[in-house]
Amino acid sequence: MNLTPSQDGAFMKLTPSQTVGPFFSHALPYPHDWELVPPGHAGAIMLTGRVLDGAGEPVPDALLELWLGRTGDRGALLRGDGEVSGFGRCATAPDGSFRFRTARPDGAYLSLQVFARGLLRSLLTRVYLEDLPDPLLDGLEPERRGTLIATGSGDRYRFDVRLQGDGETVFLDF
Repeated sequence: MNLTPSQDGAFMKLTPSQTVGPFFSHALPYPHDWELVPPGHAGAIMLTGRVLDGAGEPVPDALLELWLGRTGDRGALLRGDGEVSGFGRCATAPDGSFRFRTARPDGAYLSLQVFARGLLRSLLTRVYLEDLPDPLLDGLEPERRGTLIATGSGDRYRFDVRLQGDGETVFLDF
């Protein structure tokens, strides 16, 4: 039994730390949250994929946030007709799938943040649409490099997020 002293010198039993939630389905979604650009936007791309756990099983209750450019614009949740938002959010479906309609990034990549059960802190990664020279990609071994590059071309890309295990996505530590 773990005991810790209180302010008056008495000992109290420690309780285990716990994470509560996630409760992503309450208050976080907003209309068209996965659409960073409106339907028919010139040059729009569709990014789809799945979030998988270490055993390759789908994570049905994750939440992903996507930003255009290096930092995106968290404040641009609402956009007028034809305007591009720098931020989108998508909850995963029961099969772990997600989707975003977005513009091509101004830089080399899209920023993706993952929130999921069992994570005390969210995970941040990047989505590259092409395997081009980049300081982060250049420093990775080829098999790790591939976990950051979406497959596809034109206006359709696929990017799966593997939270751990074989083929684990490279996550950034800031």
